[in-house]
Amino acid sequence: MHTVRQAALLQEKLGIPVKYAMRYGRPSIETSLQGLPDPVVIPLYPQYSESTTASVADKLPRGVRMVEEFHSHPAYIAALAANVQRHWQEQGRGEMLVMSFHGLPKRGSLTYETQCVATASLLADALALGPDEWKVTFQSRFGFAEWLQPYTEPTLVELARQGVKRVDVFCPGFVSDCLETLEEIGIVARRAFLAAGGEQLYLVSCLNESPGWIAALAELSRSAG
Repeated sequence: MHTVRQAALLQEKLGIPVKYAMRYGRPSIETSLQGLPDPVVIPLYPQYSESTTASVADKLPRGVRMVEEFHSHPAYIAALAANVQRHWQEQGRGEMLVMSFHGLPKRGSLTYETQCVATASLLADALALGPDEWKVTFQSRFGFAEWLQPYTEPTLVELARQGVKRVDVFCPGFVSDCLETLEEIGIVARRAFLAAGGEQLYLVSCLNESPGWIAALAELSRSAG
C-alpha cells in the first residue's frame, strides 16, 4: 500500500512521527491525530476541491494546521517532471502527453479546474513541451450532470482517429496508483484507444514512493510549521 510506505519514508526523512489516515476508511483521521502534540495535516490532494480537501478540514479539531493545496509547489512539480522523464528514459516518448485529472461536476469546480490547468502548464514547462505536445483531460465522471471537460477516454479515442499512434497518459492529481489509474486508464482507456486505431498507450506511474515525492512531502511539512 503506497500510503503506508510513503508515511514510513517521510518519517525516516523528517525524523519525527508520521501517521497516515483515511478519509473514508481506517485508520480514521481522528485516530491518527491522537498522541501527536502539534500535528500538520497534508491531504494528499494536490488541487483543492470542496469534495476532497474541504472534507478533510471538516474532520480536524480547531487549531490543527493543514496544507490546503500544493498544486504549484516547486517540489511537487519537480517530482512530477522527474517521474515523466524517468518513464521516457525507460520506455521512450510518445507523440502526446495526456495529463488526466479526476473529474468533478462542472458547477462549483472553478478553483479545482484552474489549479489542474496550472499544474499541467507548470509540468509542461518543466518538460519543455510545446503547446501541441500535451493536453489536459478529466476522468472518472458519473451520472448525467455536466462534468469538467474534455473527458479523458473520448479525447484518447479522437487522438487515435486523428492518426496519433502513441500517447503517454499521466495523472498528476493522483499521488498513488489506484483503480482509477491502473484500471480506468491502464486497461479501459487503453482498450478504447487501441480500438480506435491507436497503437500504444503508456500509463506513466504516479508519484508513489519516488524520492522526489518524499522530498516534496518533507518540504510541505516544514513549510507548514
